[in-house]
Amino acid sequence: MKKILVLGSTGSIGINTLEIARTFPDKLKIIGLSVNNNIDLLQKQISEFHPCAVAVRDKKSAAELKVRIGNSCEILIGDEGLLELTRCNNYDILLSALVGFAGLAPTIEAIKLKKRIALANKETLVTAGEIIIDLCKKYGAELIPVDSEHSAIFQSLIGENKNNIKKIILTASGGPFLNKNKSELENVTIKDALNHPNWKMGNKITIDSATMMNKGLEVIEAFWLFNLPKEKIEVLIHPQSVIHSMVEFCDGSIKAQLSLPDMKLPILFAISFPERYYFDTINTDFKKINQLTFFEPDFDKFECLKTAYKVIEEGGTAPCILNAANEIAVEKFLSGKIKFTQIPEIIDEALNGVAVKFNADLQTIIECDSATREYLNKKLN
Repeated sequence: MKKILVLGSTGSIGINTLEIARTFPDKLKIIGLSVNNNIDLLQKQISEFHPCAVAVRDKKSAAELKVRIGNSCEILIGDEGLLELTRCNNYDILLSALVGFAGLAPTIEAIKLKKRIALANKETLVTAGEIIIDLCKKYGAELIPVDSEHSAIFQSLIGENKNNIKKIILTASGGPFLNKNKSELENVTIKDALNHPNWKMGNKITIDSATMMNKGLEVIEAFWLFNLPKEKIEVLIHPQSVIHSMVEFCDGSIKAQLSLPDMKLPILFAISFPERYYFDTINTDFKKINQLTFFEPDFDKFECLKTAYKVIEEGGTAPCILNAANEIAVEKFLSGKIKFTQIPEIIDEALNGVAVKFNADLQTIIECDSATREYLNKKLN
């Protein structure tokens, strides 16, 4: 019986994780849950899965939940409550599905406890990749990616000598604006940007997919996960989202992981590895797939992807600045305060205006994130 702590249990990844736990009650037990403020859904999850404790970041929501459920479950409050939840030693796997920079600190707490980290929060590696990788080595924690692309690379590398990698190829659907030209992006609406053709995701990651910043963050994540130079990390547009990523080896062979687009598969693999649980829910019938197509991304239209490659080259805290700026810009767009095309402009503004620091420790990363947010909030308000 594997005991799982789910951070971000009311988001799309969290909900899919609980669906997997529901499918394998004899193998998986939910030990703890965390949310920001969606206590309506959390209350239902508590009633079904009976976790030992939950963390609610929003204090007002936590107080309301306490009134509703009384002492039936321990309720931890705020950011400190989230850290306290991850410091408990009664779980085997941390499923980190928090959105944004908020995922970094609790992930570090789980690493120190030598847990397996099923990582869906790509910002953890984007902002502090070197620190996270070093801590995993120091404490002997496992880091298994949940992103479908990185899971595909991870699976394709099992049993392989990593010195034989020629390159890895991250596939991208192209998002909702694949067939629009750059000038047409000027007038897209929030509804347009949230209309992803293949995946059902939370609002933030869906907007990141529309700008292709999501793929840019994945390039940075792959840089740390697989210890490869950016020149060996390629992105290809693959609108069908059937091939989730590929590895090309030095002899010209290519391995890939394929399936219909459903996040339950990479989540399940991160939990079950090195086993594979029998899961007959998602069946890929190639007779019904008419074609698989691939082409290069338009770096002029998708400026965020181009910027991600640049910050890898710059190094230091540049990826942290990029991530914080993107979170601010996406938030502004979703609240109707800026146009879609201003998202890459705001990111460039931050990268030009906030000093990059090198040989950064964790405190420096935290300060850089705060400084970027403060800089942009002054500029944009």
